[in-house]
Amino acid sequence: MNTNIFGAIALLVIQFTSFNGTSQYSEEKEQLTPQSLIELNRVSAIGISDDGLNVIYQISKVDINSNKRNKKLFIKSLAGGLSREIIDYKDFIVSDSHTSPDGKYELITEDVAIKEVNGTDLYPKLTQSNMMVYNDLNYRHWDTWEDGKYSHILIEERGTGIRIDIMGEEPFDCPQKPFGGVEDYIWSTDGNSVLYVTKKLFGSEYTVSTNTDIYQYSLEDEKTINLTKNNKGYDTQPAFSKSGKLAYLQMKRDGYESDKNDIVIIKEGVKLNLTAEWDGTVNSFIWGEKSDRIYFTAPVGGTVHLFEVLIPKTMNKLKAPCQITKGQFDVNGIIGQSGKTMVVNRRDMNHTTELYTVNLNSGEMNQFTHANDEFYNGINLSKVTKRMVKTTDGKDMLSWVIYPPDFDSTKVYPTLLYCQGGPQGALSQFYSYRWNFQLMAANGYIIIAPNRRGMPGYGVEWNEQISKDYGGQNMQDYLSAIDDLAKESYVDKDKVGCIGASYGGYSVFYLAAIHEGRFKTFVSHDGIFNWKSMYGTTEELFFVNWDLGGAYWDKDNKAAQKSHSTFNPSERVEEWTAPIMIIQGGKDYRVPIGQGLEAYQAAQLQGIKSRLLYFPEENHWVLDYQNSLIWHTEFYKWLEETINE
Repeated sequence: MNTNIFGAIALLVIQFTSFNGTSQYSEEKEQLTPQSLIELNRVSAIGISDDGLNVIYQISKVDINSNKRNKKLFIKSLAGGLSREIIDYKDFIVSDSHTSPDGKYELITEDVAIKEVNGTDLYPKLTQSNMMVYNDLNYRHWDTWEDGKYSHILIEERGTGIRIDIMGEEPFDCPQKPFGGVEDYIWSTDGNSVLYVTKKLFGSEYTVSTNTDIYQYSLEDEKTINLTKNNKGYDTQPAFSKSGKLAYLQMKRDGYESDKNDIVIIKEGVKLNLTAEWDGTVNSFIWGEKSDRIYFTAPVGGTVHLFEVLIPKTMNKLKAPCQITKGQFDVNGIIGQSGKTMVVNRRDMNHTTELYTVNLNSGEMNQFTHANDEFYNGINLSKVTKRMVKTTDGKDMLSWVIYPPDFDSTKVYPTLLYCQGGPQGALSQFYSYRWNFQLMAANGYIIIAPNRRGMPGYGVEWNEQISKDYGGQNMQDYLSAIDDLAKESYVDKDKVGCIGASYGGYSVFYLAAIHEGRFKTFVSHDGIFNWKSMYGTTEELFFVNWDLGGAYWDKDNKAAQKSHSTFNPSERVEEWTAPIMIIQGGKDYRVPIGQGLEAYQAAQLQGIKSRLLYFPEENHWVLDYQNSLIWHTEFYKWLEETINE
């Protein structure tokens, strides 16, 4: 493959003439390319105007040459018609949970210096020093070293600039790090208090716990109370109905980040779990306009859909949630409600996110934005099908199979087994800008993506089975999936590869030792190679404590010992024989750099064809656009060298 990423890689050059989805290209349909994937229009909603008549949304577009993304705002009536560009969405009233109901105050976030960590803090005269001193854990998180500053919520009086830090001198964060956002803090409906989410633990206690709570700060007496102190797991996403009822998401068990996520409401001072008896887990939710129900999204059967659950009039008469949307796609976000219409994000493996409307009575959906229609109409789309696979323990496992455009069953194709990360993230109809199945298929590969043990959407038992069994049943699920597909005459059995990132990267390292010749090549991105060094360098220890069972030095802990030895890829690296490409981010503190370097060095010293892609400034993901283009280029070049040689 030509490695001039700004030239020959772009087999299809798209000239966009409008941010609103119009483009010019040849009438002859082409295939998706890495550059055209990265340069797709990206739609994100601002919200529905308070009068319920319009939707305000943003379209952004990447310019590869400048390595930047340009953004424009649009407004469109829910009644139909064309979108029009606007300068500032604040010209159209959109409810903001960070502005007090009377409009006098704003909630803002600010990093506040609490701890002395830096050399210049401790030794002010040594102004050129560059070092840090730590006396406890949580010295770094995700992709950032702790610098003694904590994100706090402040109330700012409009017009005066007067601010009150409602979190005081506490060494705690809101929004939560690393992924908390605007959903972590809100005004109460009456404007007399502020609710915020934080984990009021520090140091080692912080790293081993998921016990976030929802706190309520009273403007009248300046006192703070913990609304969820009796729950030991995650409490997140507080939201008030129009009538003032409070709902939030709750996980019960401390240390288990993938626990069942339930919707809890506080009704007449009593907490009520609306989804306790439902065998599923909630992604996100909003209140209905009449405060009599809640709408939420949840994974189900390899997809993500919109559900509703009614608020019972009496505490002992819970009703089961009802699924509203159905089909082979994801509803990957709820924007807002206007009467019987809900505006949502929707995507599938052939299309990136667009806004859709949902008829809440019938579940009927209609596309609302069309930012990429003309582009997709100009390329060949993949065929995506469900395939049910029988596992080694007799279960039926759904796998997604993605076929190349213009697939011909009389021909043979190279095939890739995709290993999902998480390990308990949904393998749904997602559309990734890196692990993009449509792009893989456009390059001539069949992909099978099994919903192995550990995936949500098939009940709590299936979801939880993977914990403390990393090298067990789910590895057999992977092999069952590829073996089942390999029975088909159109699969070239001599050209099969295995790919994945994070837990999927761990899966690649593990399968490289046990695959018994099934795979010709492997690609692992930010994968765990050595559980002992991983345990000693990763930051969120609650994850490895729960899923591995504990520390490697705890000799009496059978689950931990099995995880750190039997399920440790580094303990079986001498069984590697096939070529492997290893990708590692320099600022990945979840799966730190040593994991990728250890694996690469082991492969090299054993004489195995191997390649290391090192991205010094990337974290667990690849976010820089030019880096992303290089990632894709090297990915397909490696497959060409090792599968299609």
